[in-house]
Amino acid sequence: MDLAIIDQTKKGVTPYHRDLVHSVLNFAGTALDLPENTEMSVTFVNNDEIQRYNQEYRGVDKVTDVISFAIEEGEDDFANLPDNSWADEIAKNIGDIIVSVDVISSQAEYLEHSYERELGFLVVHGFLHLNGYDHMLGDQEEKEMFDLQRKILNDYGLTR
Repeated sequence: MDLAIIDQTKKGVTPYHRDLVHSVLNFAGTALDLPENTEMSVTFVNNDEIQRYNQEYRGVDKVTDVISFAIEEGEDDFANLPDNSWADEIAKNIGDIIVSVDVISSQAEYLEHSYERELGFLVVHGFLHLNGYDHMLGDQEEKEMFDLQRKILNDYGLTR
């Protein structure tokens, strides 16, 4: 997976945590059988910035933990072309995730698990949204998304 990690935080994200994000998202991509040339980004911000995004794009003026912006939703842009044999070679950008490092810390402390577990949880959660999973559509969809999220994290080794 081609993963861009952007750090817009005040203190900076450690190389260890950047590597963890790369690793867990590549693991999740393999679990979903995504093509190797899938592209996405993860941007780390502080609470003030994620609140601004939440207000601007969701109309909710409060801090949140993760926001996902899916890029390619719906039908394949190349499906109706007469010769689309080359379409599989073009990278598919699935979107962007924005994560508040401040919320990672506070939620990890509140839930009494590691910062790394919470970081993994939030990026996998956002990643699943980019891939069409949505826990807000109903009980069955919520169960499907959360079961998959739990399986990916447990199989990776980020248990509670």
